[in-house]
Amino acid sequence: MRICIIGGGLVGLATVLQLRRQLPDAELVLLEKEDGFGRHQSTHNSGVLHAGLYYRPGSARARLAVHGIRMMVEFCRGHAIAHEICGKLVIAVDEAEVPRLKNLHERGRQNGLGGLEWLEGSTAIREVEPHAAGVAALRVPEEGIVDYGAVVAAMVKEAQKSGTVLHSRTRVDRLIPERGGWRVVGQGAEFSADFVVNCAGLHCDRVSSLAGEARSTRIVPFRGEYYQLKPERAHLVRHLIYPVPDPTFPFLGVHFTRLIHGGIEAGPNAVLATAREGYRKRDFNLADIWDSLTFPGLWRFMGRHAGMCCGEVRRSLSKRAFCQSLQRLVPEIATDDLVAGGAGVRAQAMTTQGELVQDFAFIERPNALHVLNAPSPAATASLAIGDEIARKVCGLVGRASR
Repeated sequence: MRICIIGGGLVGLATVLQLRRQLPDAELVLLEKEDGFGRHQSTHNSGVLHAGLYYRPGSARARLAVHGIRMMVEFCRGHAIAHEICGKLVIAVDEAEVPRLKNLHERGRQNGLGGLEWLEGSTAIREVEPHAAGVAALRVPEEGIVDYGAVVAAMVKEAQKSGTVLHSRTRVDRLIPERGGWRVVGQGAEFSADFVVNCAGLHCDRVSSLAGEARSTRIVPFRGEYYQLKPERAHLVRHLIYPVPDPTFPFLGVHFTRLIHGGIEAGPNAVLATAREGYRKRDFNLADIWDSLTFPGLWRFMGRHAGMCCGEVRRSLSKRAFCQSLQRLVPEIATDDLVAGGAGVRAQAMTTQGELVQDFAFIERPNALHVLNAPSPAATASLAIGDEIARKVCGLVGRASR
């Protein structure tokens, strides 16, 4: 059996490793459109190892996050990849946020997180984070940071050692049904496959449409922009510091992250990206922005969250506004402490009703599996997601052969 995996990010690479373990005799081919692997969401992120605090108990997102961080830490240890389980604080800055923080505490407990610690009052908070402010906090000791670029490199080596053929610079342009399988047409190359696994991330909806699937959900790209603290001000943050998420808003809000190779990152915000791979404000792709602006779901989303959208744009345009959001967590932060950092683009699946798809989403066919939503913590949980995909593929292949 020949299986073609489309997309060479962390999820695609992890899928290769898990397919090789579960289907050792399969011929695996991975296709990636860039000239290297893991060039987008896999490495354009804050480098956090997420433990599964936020996600609805019983959801695939919660289950795979909790299992995935343990698999990822084991992988990093086995491959000498820089990582650290440094822990994080989620801080309620006023009494109105305390009930939501308590709900998070219970959610984390139900999801199986260990060592959760409730900190009451500013004195207890400052014993952990001396410069943070708040009335209560939840300490999450299992969270950490990692070098995802090194994870990608290690996965590529493992995939190559296993006999998987990895093709870069091979964008998939057509998927043509052929004898129960597919003819996969790429840039200057064609491949025959009995089964296709779509792990195309920011372009997963487009790849699924090549296979004849309706785009009932659409990938809407949101750019997240970061600042970094000047080195002389990095002492203001010891661990990871997060706000209590507002359930009426779809994103977590700006926060502080220690970087694995040194430094403190602050962000991200969330603004509509004018290119699916647009990491700079000036990046513009007409096809991508047309795809977003002609999608009714985006307009319904913006109407429902108009205040939030305006606030995110304001933070994007104003360093002072960005700093004011950070000061809620660490009041000593000043605008001059911030220097421009990097950016990432989140591949967010959205329904035509303007709802963000909150869990992992798959389309399963006898000869194809499409990963249509793999939001954060997909990087952390990539090995667990790959295992889930491989199990699904085994089941689909088994049913098709009967």
